[in-house]
Amino acid sequence: MEDTSFKEVPLGTSSVFTKTVSESDVYLYAGISGDFSPNHVNEEYMSGGKYGRRVAHGTLLLGFMSAASANLYLGRTVSLGYDRVRFTGPVFFGDTIRTEYKIARYDMEKKRVFADVTCTNQRNETVAVATNIRAYVG
Repeated sequence: MEDTSFKEVPLGTSSVFTKTVSESDVYLYAGISGDFSPNHVNEEYMSGGKYGRRVAHGTLLLGFMSAASANLYLGRTVSLGYDRVRFTGPVFFGDTIRTEYKIARYDMEKKRVFADVTCTNQRNETVAVATNIRAYVG
């Protein structure tokens, strides 16, 4: 039988999820989310703007954050959400995003885990940050 008790791993323990963002990732995400903004699906429209090309959805990176979280087993926990989410730079098609999920602190009384999450591209530029809160649900 699987041990589902609350796991307290050392502070600073981390998990990494890495993915290259493809055009199909962006289009599939647009279909799932319903966000067909020209920022994501219209190359000509975006060629005239600051970035000069299409960008991936910022919220796609939240999925990467969730994947990094899932790689670090903390017992039977669920995400209560992401605080202080910031998209600090563009993510272009073909960028390889490294998402690090790092345990920052615990609230043992409430059985909560707080993690700092950072997404960086292949140029080591930070493109997104957040704090994830997980709760033990027995």
